[in-house]
Amino acid sequence: MPLDPILRNVASELQTERLLLRTPRAGDGEIVHEAVLETLDDLRAWPASLPWAMAAPSVPASETYCRQSAAEFIKRTSLVYLAFDRQGSLVVSLSLHSIDWIVPKFELGFWCRAGRQRQGLTTEATAALMRYAFDSLGARRVEAFPDEANAGSRGVCEAIGMQLEGTLRNDRLTPGGESRSTCVYAAIVPAQGAGS
Repeated sequence: MPLDPILRNVASELQTERLLLRTPRAGDGEIVHEAVLETLDDLRAWPASLPWAMAAPSVPASETYCRQSAAEFIKRTSLVYLAFDRQGSLVVSLSLHSIDWIVPKFELGFWCRAGRQRQGLTTEATAALMRYAFDSLGARRVEAFPDEANAGSRGVCEAIGMQLEGTLRNDRLTPGGESRSTCVYAAIVPAQGAGS
């Protein structure tokens, strides 16, 4: 009988060379809101991928997100982490979500605050989280679905070793009705019994 996901041990903190990744907590809404405001134009450039960014940002909305994320972490339905630099500034938000614990497989999502982009921080954070998924959570597949035109997100996927499996053409719509295409990136471990 498979282990109930809620009984799985999942680290609430991960360390990298420059970052501390930790799960959201009650009271984090203000710092998340500040990062969202700073990055809103970048986030809204991808409305089919990040529909939540279309809503008016507010501290209560960010606080709700943090508390819901904390609850989902406990239930093991979504594993959200906030990545902080050594000065304690929130620089990246990332998650393993759309989890299938039977396989197991995870979808990797991420965004970096505007003022800290192009410093390798997103790559550092996502590489650590993907490595944790494989090494500690038993992942057989970690996937990501950036917009075809999102060169930044696609670059992160490629930098951490994901392979482009294909493009889903016109598979999503923006709120304004524009068709968007989605790239399918994934990293896998070989199936047991697979040939050398």
